[in-house]
Amino acid sequence: MRAEERTGLTVVRSPHPTPNGPLHLGHLSGPYIAADVAARAARNRGERVLTMCGTDDHQNSIVMKARSSGLTPDEVITSNTAVIRETLTSTGITHDVFVRPYADPEHQALTRKLFDEMVSAGLVITTERVLLVCHGCGKTMHNSYVTGSCPFCAAEKTGGTCEICGTFSAADAMTSPRCAVCGGIPVESRVSGPVLPLEAHRARLTRLWAGAVLPPSVRALLTAHLDRPLPSVTASHPTDWGIEVTGGERLDAWFEMGLTYLVTVGRYVNPRATTLRDFAQAWNGVDSAWSFLGLDTGFYYAALFPALFAAAGVPDALCVNGLAVNELYLYESGKFSTSRGHAVWASDLLKEATPEVIRLFMCWNRPDTHSTNFTRETFDFFRTKITPMIEKAQATPIGFPTTPVPPETLRAHHALTLENFDPAMAIRCLMTALTDHNDPEATRLLRLIM
Repeated sequence: MRAEERTGLTVVRSPHPTPNGPLHLGHLSGPYIAADVAARAARNRGERVLTMCGTDDHQNSIVMKARSSGLTPDEVITSNTAVIRETLTSTGITHDVFVRPYADPEHQALTRKLFDEMVSAGLVITTERVLLVCHGCGKTMHNSYVTGSCPFCAAEKTGGTCEICGTFSAADAMTSPRCAVCGGIPVESRVSGPVLPLEAHRARLTRLWAGAVLPPSVRALLTAHLDRPLPSVTASHPTDWGIEVTGGERLDAWFEMGLTYLVTVGRYVNPRATTLRDFAQAWNGVDSAWSFLGLDTGFYYAALFPALFAAAGVPDALCVNGLAVNELYLYESGKFSTSRGHAVWASDLLKEATPEVIRLFMCWNRPDTHSTNFTRETFDFFRTKITPMIEKAQATPIGFPTTPVPPETLRAHHALTLENFDPAMAIRCLMTALTDHNDPEATRLLRLIM
């Protein structure tokens, strides 16, 4: 659909960062700058865009961080949220809606209400589940409360998706699971509770995936899951952190994220929406919804959220339109890690380089289809090359495009469409167009990105 044919919203969403630490360059090089650039380009094409983000306050990694730092969870969330938002603002990243679940009682109440509606309507099934409970401290072992090995690639992981291969496995499916809180051994507990059985949505999900814009890495991930019964995702846990729902359990953080997307878009389109049906029907005012994310969360955006949206009544065509997925961004050939402190913090780099340089470098060095590596030498080389172009672009009035427009500029335009999004290609083409042709349209696009 061409921009001039669109009457509804183009939704651009990026994962809500967990406020257990500041943002590092791995975060910026992945979803956040990319989503902002894509939204700017869409608006430049005349589309009406809704950008949305927030903080993922109910991951139990917040509790783990509080334990290790001697702080309360409230202190961890408050201090890191302030740093995260300052980093986003300082790098020119803006959002139309920024959700803060922990600080928003209305959000919690509405999420609880809609979840109860889904349970009452049988959209989420109450059944007996196998949960692991720590023999030592009694914690339900899920998400960051459990550690072990991925049953698919053997990498060390916590509960949920694997950061290396992206596959999903709950605690009971992991190899050698242990309690991440005290190191205790697990004991199986069979308790009744709500789950979303993705296998029941297999045919619908397969049809949705066939029509979606998905990179090869995500299709490979989904194929791996389709080779066996799709998992049932536990919607709430008997645990100590998260939004409490009817029955005393706490809503799973990823299930909450899906409901947050459903509600945020629905309320933006229809501020009077109050019921699950209202919010789902409001999505008829959306033309397309695009997600920017790392491969490690691809399962949630490609499988869990679309199944949740479909169950809630969102039109099939909007459950999953497209995913812009990045691979791992490495720092001196090692994985960026907040918990291990192996990172270059965005706030530190902002002290030595302008936001324009950082934005353009993060696009140029983005790990789109394969991992890329941050080194100081590479960054300094790029800064030397791009700074004169930035200064010239900032000082040059935007004139009429040359005729004909250089092919490099046309290719940059193509690389900034949502269906073909590749900001690394766009930056390379624009640098060539500016060097070889001094093209005014390339100058305008560079200014748009930076």
